[in-house]
Amino acid sequence: MRPTTTVSRIVLVFLFLILTIYNTDGVKAQTAYKRVYLSGTDAANTVDWEFKVSDGARSGEWSTIPVPSNWELHGFGTYNYGLEYNDPNEEYGKEIGSYRHRFEVPLDWKGKVINLVFDGSMTDTRVKINGKSAGAIHQGAFYRFSYDVSNLIKYGSKNLLEVEVAKNSENESVNKAERKADFWIFGGIFRPVFLEILPAVHIKRLAVDARHDGSLHTQVSLNKSLRGARLRLKLYTAEGAPVLPVLEKDFNNSSKQISLEGDFETIKSWNPEQPNLYTAVYELIYKEEVMFSKTETIGFRTVELRDKDGFYINEKRVIFKGVNRHSFYPNTGRALSEANHLEDIRLMKAMNMNAVRMSHYGPDERFLQLCDSLGLFVLDELTGWQNGYDTIVGPKLIKELVLKDENHPSVIIWDHGNEGGWNFANEKFFHQYDIQKRPIIYPWLARKGVDTRHYPEYNFGINRLEQGDLPFMPTEFLHGLYDGGHGAGLDDFWSAYKRNPAFSGGFLWSFTDEAVVRRDLNDSLDADGNHAPDGILGPYREKEGSFYTIKEIWSPIQIEPVVITPQFDGSIYVTNEYLFTNLKECSLEVQLKRMTGFGNEEMVYKASIQLPEALPGETRKVQLNLPDDFAESHLLSLTAKSPGGDELYTWSWAIQDAVQVSAQLAAGLAAEVSVLKLEEGDEKLEVRAGAMQYRFDQKTGMLDAVFKNGQQIALSGGAYPVGIESQVKAVDWDFNSTDAFHLKVNYTEYPSMLIWTVTPDGRLKLEAEGLYQGAKNIDFIGLSFKYPEEQVKAIKWMGQGPYRVWKNRLKGAELGVWKKEYNNTVTGSSFESLVYPEFKGYHGKMYWAELQTTEGKIRVVTETPDLYLRLYTPALPPEKDVTGGVAPPFPEGDLSFLYDIPAIGTKFKSADNLGPSSQQGSISNRREDELDKIILWFDFEL
Repeated sequence: MRPTTTVSRIVLVFLFLILTIYNTDGVKAQTAYKRVYLSGTDAANTVDWEFKVSDGARSGEWSTIPVPSNWELHGFGTYNYGLEYNDPNEEYGKEIGSYRHRFEVPLDWKGKVINLVFDGSMTDTRVKINGKSAGAIHQGAFYRFSYDVSNLIKYGSKNLLEVEVAKNSENESVNKAERKADFWIFGGIFRPVFLEILPAVHIKRLAVDARHDGSLHTQVSLNKSLRGARLRLKLYTAEGAPVLPVLEKDFNNSSKQISLEGDFETIKSWNPEQPNLYTAVYELIYKEEVMFSKTETIGFRTVELRDKDGFYINEKRVIFKGVNRHSFYPNTGRALSEANHLEDIRLMKAMNMNAVRMSHYGPDERFLQLCDSLGLFVLDELTGWQNGYDTIVGPKLIKELVLKDENHPSVIIWDHGNEGGWNFANEKFFHQYDIQKRPIIYPWLARKGVDTRHYPEYNFGINRLEQGDLPFMPTEFLHGLYDGGHGAGLDDFWSAYKRNPAFSGGFLWSFTDEAVVRRDLNDSLDADGNHAPDGILGPYREKEGSFYTIKEIWSPIQIEPVVITPQFDGSIYVTNEYLFTNLKECSLEVQLKRMTGFGNEEMVYKASIQLPEALPGETRKVQLNLPDDFAESHLLSLTAKSPGGDELYTWSWAIQDAVQVSAQLAAGLAAEVSVLKLEEGDEKLEVRAGAMQYRFDQKTGMLDAVFKNGQQIALSGGAYPVGIESQVKAVDWDFNSTDAFHLKVNYTEYPSMLIWTVTPDGRLKLEAEGLYQGAKNIDFIGLSFKYPEEQVKAIKWMGQGPYRVWKNRLKGAELGVWKKEYNNTVTGSSFESLVYPEFKGYHGKMYWAELQTTEGKIRVVTETPDLYLRLYTPALPPEKDVTGGVAPPFPEGDLSFLYDIPAIGTKFKSADNLGPSSQQGSISNRREDELDKIILWFDFEL
C-alpha cells in the first residue's frame, strides 16, 4: 500500500506540529524546537546548491547539484566499488566536492542558538559560514554532526554556507573502515542539512529508557545551567490522549543535567507485532513559564541478552527473522526518499521478517522512525567493513551514532563493526553514552555473550550451536548471488536450527541487488560483477523467487504438513509462531477452485475462519468445514491473515491426483477416430491418424518429426534419457490399424522400457518405466526433447509456480494454474531486461503444460505425480562472475520431464553444504516395487 501523503505534505505537518502551542500549557511558538532545512528533506525533495568537483567527470567548473545527493549519480567525479582498492589498474577516486549555498536568517533569530546540522556527508567535511570556519573538520561519512554558528550568522540578511567534502579521508582508519569495503563508495552530502533554532537555554540531549512494565528513566542535558529551572514530562498516546502521571523535577542548583523517573501503569508495550508509540513532551520551566519544549516519540520495551540463553524483548525470548539492508537505490545511491524507506520496510514485512540489520552504517533518521511505527527490530551498526576506526575518531563517531538513534524503540542492538571492522578499545563508549545499555555484538564473532558466526554450513556446530553454550545468531547467512542463496537451503537450515534452544535467528545477506546507475556508462546498471548482485530483490525491488520462499518459511502462522485427497476430512493443525500475538487474533481464508480445460478456473467456495486461541509456540487443530461436494474441486487454498488482515502466506493443494486430472483433460482432447496408417522406410517409421502424422527413427526409437494437416511442428529429438548413461538395446513395434501403434525401445539402463503409442484419434502417448536402476550422485533423471527456443512465446501450466524451483527451494512456489511470457532473464544480472518470474528453469509438481509457440500450442499432460518440468537452460552471467554453487547443471535438450532436479548453492557455499534437501539424489529400488512411470500425453493445436 502506498502512502497517501507526499513527502512535502509530511514535512509541512511535521513543521506545524513542532511549532504548535501545546493546548493551554503556555508553550509559546518561539520556545519550541524548530528545524529549518537548508537542503531538501530527502532524495525526492531536494534543493539545488552551487557545486564544483576537483577531479573526474565534469570537474573544475561551478554548476549546481541537488542536495541531498551523491555526486556520482549526477555525473560528477569517479565511480568506485570499494574492493577496487586491491586493483592497481583501477583509479580510486579521491576528488573533493565544493558546495556553496546562500540562505536568509530573520532578524528575530538574534539571541537564539543556531545549530547547523549535517545528517550525512561523505567523507571529510569542512564547513564555513560567511568565510569563517564553523569548527573542526568532521571525519566519518554516516553520522550526524553539528556546529553552533550563532556568532557567525548575519541576522536579517543573506548568509553564505561553504562546504568542502573530501571523498578520501585524511584519517586512514576512516578510509579503511568506510572505503576499503565490499560496497559502492560515493561522495557528497547525501542526507539533509538543516538549522536548529533554539532559545538561549534549551534541552541539548534527551535520553530515554522506557521499559515494557511502564517504568521510564530519562536523562536530560541543557546547553547551559539555569538556576531554579524545573523539568516537566507529559506523555500522550498516539491519538493525543494524556497518560498520567505528569512527571516533574527541579534541577539542582546550577546543574545542567537531570534524571527523571516515573511509572506509567496503563501503557501498552512496543514490539514489532504491536508497535505502540507514545509522544513524550519535555518542558523546561523557569518562573512558571515554559522556556523550551521538545517532543520525543518513544516506545516502552525492555531489551535483554540473557547469559547462555538468548535475546529477550519484554521478557519474551525472540527469534530474529532478519535481512541485511544497505541504504541504496540505483539512481540516487545512498541518498534515499520517504518512498524508498516505506517500500523497503513493507517488503521486509511482506516476507514476514521481524528484524533488519543496518549494513554497514547507521541509517537515515526517517528509516528508524518508520521501523518504530511499522514494527521492525533494528541492529544499528557502527561502520567498519573489515577494519575499525582508530581511538581518535572512533569514540566521536560512536557518540554521534548513539545520540542520533538512542531513543528509537526499534533499535535493540548495537553492532560494533563487521567482520574485523572493530576496535575493542572503543567499545566502552557505547556503554558511556547509551543509558539503555543495549547489547553490543561483533558480527562474525562469538563474543559478548552471543555467537554471530557468518555463513555457517548446515552441519556447522562443533563447540558452536550444537555443543556450544552461547546463543547462536548469524548476522549474515545464506549469501545470495544471482538466484542462489536466500531461499535455497533456508527450510533445512531453519527447521533444524530452530529446534535448538540456543538458536536466536539470523540475518540473510542481502536485501537488494546493489546495481547503480552509471552516468559515465550511458546510464547502464552496474553491480560490479559478482560483488553486489546479492539481493532477494532486484535493484528496483523486483521480486526474485526467494522472496516467496522466505515468506512461506517465516510466516508466523504455519500449517502442519497435510495430505489432501478427495477423502480429506477438513482438519488441519495450525501453529502460532508469532512472538507476541495470540492466534485468535488471526484468521484463515479458505478457497476451492474448479478447473475446466487448460487453465479455465472458477471459484466455487470461499469462507473465512477465525482461528482459536493459542499462545506463541502452541499448535491447535482447526476444522475447515468444507462443503459436501469438496472432492469435485481441483484446488484447495488457505490464506493466513494477520490481525490487521494482511496476507501472511497462501498455501495450495491439489485435491485430485494427476491421473484424475489427466483423464478429465483427455476427454476434452479426443478427436474423430480414424484408421491408423503405417509407412515403413529404411530408417524411419511414419504413423498417420487423421490430421496427425508422427515420424520415428527405427534405430533409436526417437520422435523425429510431428506434422498436423501437413504442417511440421518442430518438437523432435526425444524422448531420450538424461541424468544417467543409457544406450538403446533394441527397438520394436506392433501395429493395429483400428487399435493403436506401439513403438517399444529397450535401454541398457534407464528406462529399461519406453513405449510410444499413437491412438486412432491422433493422440500421442509416451510411457517410460520407473527407476529400477541403482545409482548415486544424481543431479537429475528423466526424459528430454528438443524444441527451438526462438519459436516459444509463453507457457501456461498447472503445477508449482509462478517462479521456478530448485531441489532445495521448493517452498514459496504454490500449486495453481500459471502463465508467463518468454524471457531470457539472467537473475540478478541482466538488469537492462530484468523480467520476473524467469521463464527458464525447473518447475515442480507438473500436471499439464501448454507451450504457446509461433506454430501454435503444444500441450503435454502427465499421469505421473510430482514430476518436474524443465524449460530450457537459463543463461548465466559472465563466467568470471559465477562463483560458489550458483550454476547448477541442466540436462541436454530443451524440454525435460524429470523425477529429480539439482539444488543451488550460495556465493560461498556449494549446494551440498546446505542441508539434506541440497544433496544429490540416489536410486535404490527393487523390481517388485510398483514405481511411478513417466506417462505423458501430447496434443497439438496449430
